[in-house]
Amino acid sequence: MAKKKASSFLLSSFLSFLSFLHAKPLSRKTPTTLYSKLQHYSSLDKNSNQVVVCDVEGGLLRSQSKFPYFMLVALEGGGLLRGLLLLVLYPLLCCVSDELGLKIMVFVSFCGIKKKGFRVGRSVLPKFFLEDVGLEGFEALNKGSKKVCVSEMPRVMVEGFLKDYLEVDVVIGRELKEFHGYYTGFMEEEGKVREGFDLKELIKIEEQEDIDIVGFSSSTVSLHIPLFSHCKKIYLVGEKDKRVWHPMPREKHPRPLIFHDGRIAFKPTPTNTTFMFMWLPFGLILAILRLIIGVSLPYKVSTPVLALTGMKWRLKGVHPSNLLPQSSSDHHASKQHGQLYVCNHRTLIDPIYVSIMLNKPVRAVTYSLSRVSEILSPIKTVRLTRNREKDGNMMAKKLSQGESVVVCPEGTTCREPYLLRFSPLFTELSDEIVPVALNVHVSMFYATTAGGSKSLDPLYYLMNPSMCYEVELLEKVDTSVVRKGECSSIDMANHVQREIGKALGFECTMLTRKDKYMILAGNDGSVAPPK
Repeated sequence: MAKKKASSFLLSSFLSFLSFLHAKPLSRKTPTTLYSKLQHYSSLDKNSNQVVVCDVEGGLLRSQSKFPYFMLVALEGGGLLRGLLLLVLYPLLCCVSDELGLKIMVFVSFCGIKKKGFRVGRSVLPKFFLEDVGLEGFEALNKGSKKVCVSEMPRVMVEGFLKDYLEVDVVIGRELKEFHGYYTGFMEEEGKVREGFDLKELIKIEEQEDIDIVGFSSSTVSLHIPLFSHCKKIYLVGEKDKRVWHPMPREKHPRPLIFHDGRIAFKPTPTNTTFMFMWLPFGLILAILRLIIGVSLPYKVSTPVLALTGMKWRLKGVHPSNLLPQSSSDHHASKQHGQLYVCNHRTLIDPIYVSIMLNKPVRAVTYSLSRVSEILSPIKTVRLTRNREKDGNMMAKKLSQGESVVVCPEGTTCREPYLLRFSPLFTELSDEIVPVALNVHVSMFYATTAGGSKSLDPLYYLMNPSMCYEVELLEKVDTSVVRKGECSSIDMANHVQREIGKALGFECTMLTRKDKYMILAGNDGSVAPPK
């Protein structure tokens, strides 16, 4: 009985897909609206009664191609095979109409994806959308006291980006159909989405004669929809003008993008994605080779060899030799008590590069390192319990035994130029600490994840064609004042955070590990210890 139901469902889905592809496009009527070329943005005066209706693809993004965004959904939400299928279909997408091509991309990217677990629209896509926003388009959108955005893409792809980062009031996009909690890959027809909307009711404004509703897009074709008929005037930008638009700088973002997830570190255009799939077999072999070299050879030998493979690092700031004890008594005391190194957290390999910089083994304390990473690590690791007293006693014991300990008080990684809040526990463990400012540049894959498998982090990092770590050793900081009660541990932790942020040019925040995981994965980031 179950087999019959399954077969009938598959048959009905196939027939629905065929009818979905051959559905007739929505008939459009040209609205009786005054069109004007958008050349002088001062004509869109910002006032309390002005509403801007913007076409996302035509009036906000610099690129008209939607393929990279669907490729991100396919790769990050469905896996490499789904992404490869979408790439293989790209020549077909170039030959069919825009509407049919959109339906194919939606079906390949979303079919079978669980609705409840889909977070790509809020955790991955905003970074790439923000990088594609034109400064000129954003300034035009920002002229309105109320902002309405219309997109041809499914609403679940664009809503998080538009509302969370551009402060758009209303987002109108096509809804995806679902079956028992899974996306079927079909969208609602365009007419059902864009007809029957009362714009003034949507944006919750009162009936007033002086309400000024204007539209903004790149072509009259995209504006032949009922929603734009509310506009008294529509401003158009030509394709030639969009080619010289400037990317919106980070300081112009209404809300800063601090957290994002996903493995892909480049915009997956058809060309870039083809190169990635061609690289994967070579990247896997190179990752294994790099791992063998890094684990089996001493640092003085492995470092130049790995540099030849594209795995580089640079030392900045104070040279490690300048931090060595000057007198014999100081040298004896240093043997009795180990040195505590405090660094910001970029990837799980941070402590290894501190060890390479010092050319000696260190002890790395970590929170949620996977068992695979622990086994592969060339340095000793200790797992923290998130119990303040136990963790403090454990690190103090290692320091008292003369071991050099590396701690990342952010508690989690951050990819963007921001520093998360530093946990103050490290200020109570030693009379002095050595701050270390770290930054990493990758070319293809990110080595961290919030929603994926952490056990694959080392593999993705080592598969990059090239990467570079920047390690900057800062001057020692006297933390004895904390133990004497002359300074609070929180104030000292904030001071160290500011010093590292100043060295890197990063902005300091009070955000925490919990904030990151709630935004990206919908949980507090807790990982059960291995049994």
